Amino acid sequence: MYKLKTSKSIKKRIKYTSNGKLMRHCSTRSHLLQKKTSKRKRRLRKISFINLSDKLNLKNSLPYI
Repeated sequence: MYKLKTSKSIKKRIKYTSNGKLMRHCSTRSHLLQKKTSKRKRRLRKISFINLSDKLNLKNSLPYI
């Protein structure tokens, strides 16, 4: 049986917690920040967790994590 390849781009963007949850940063925080409210930008600073349904889709991209 051959080795499964890990998607390096996804590996750099997603981290695991000790409980097995997947963490990611929120998107849309890199540019065009003038028209976004302070409340929205503050909320985008936080780390969000990935849903269980998406976690099952990522299992093929990250086979050894």
